[in-house]
Amino acid sequence: MLTIGELASYAGVTVRAVRHYHAKGLLPEPGRDHSGYRRYDAGAVVELIRIRTLAEAGVPLSRVRELLQAGEEEFAAAVAVVDRRLRAEIRQRQRHRERIARLAAGDSLALPPEVVEILDRLRGLGVDERIVQVERDGWILLTAYSPERIPEWAVRKRERLADPPLIDFYLTLGQVLDHTGDDRELTVLADRLATSITRLAGEQDHAGGIDIEPPFAELMDFLAFDTAPPARRLVELLRTRGWTGWTKLERTPRP
Repeated sequence: MLTIGELASYAGVTVRAVRHYHAKGLLPEPGRDHSGYRRYDAGAVVELIRIRTLAEAGVPLSRVRELLQAGEEEFAAAVAVVDRRLRAEIRQRQRHRERIARLAAGDSLALPPEVVEILDRLRGLGVDERIVQVERDGWILLTAYSPERIPEWAVRKRERLADPPLIDFYLTLGQVLDHTGDDRELTVLADRLATSITRLAGEQDHAGGIDIEPPFAELMDFLAFDTAPPARRLVELLRTRGWTGWTKLERTPRP
């Protein structure tokens, strides 16, 4: 005969769990010996293992009680349903693991080839790696948001990377990251950025870029602000120079 501690050890649970199952009516409480201690037999071990297995599989305790009282066929059918659900969860978790692995493994596994080419182009131009990482994370969001438009946006971006004002824009952004909001040089850099943006826009009211809905543009803005905190201050400075936004740079409304 076993003590409650020995029962718990054989079944791979805690004594507290045994008492919990007693309280829920899942495991019958045995009689006590002459010393006042509960004593369990081998059948209690088997029953407790069944309870533990079902509970760990995610079966609600109320359902566990029903299954323990079911006949063999009903029990087998219910276990088959649990097994199918677990298999589906495993497949889903495996997909999540694969996605995480792609994100951690580098640009080429997280993004389409045409986007990787853009990131490599930025590095080749001498753009600060921190800016490249912000760009990469933005493309990851875009790929999830509208994967069918990535080829179109990538072609447009490659064409614009041949434009000197855009190159100067990226190079200046790299310098911005090393300055604080109170740094006077940040004001000078804001002037340079505003000049580059104006040259990019020409006679248009925007500086080109990717045409996305405002809510998603705001999400991408927050991504940039979190990754590169000086960007918030830079947006304020650019607004006084006639430009608003970040992911979607547009001229401030004219009076």
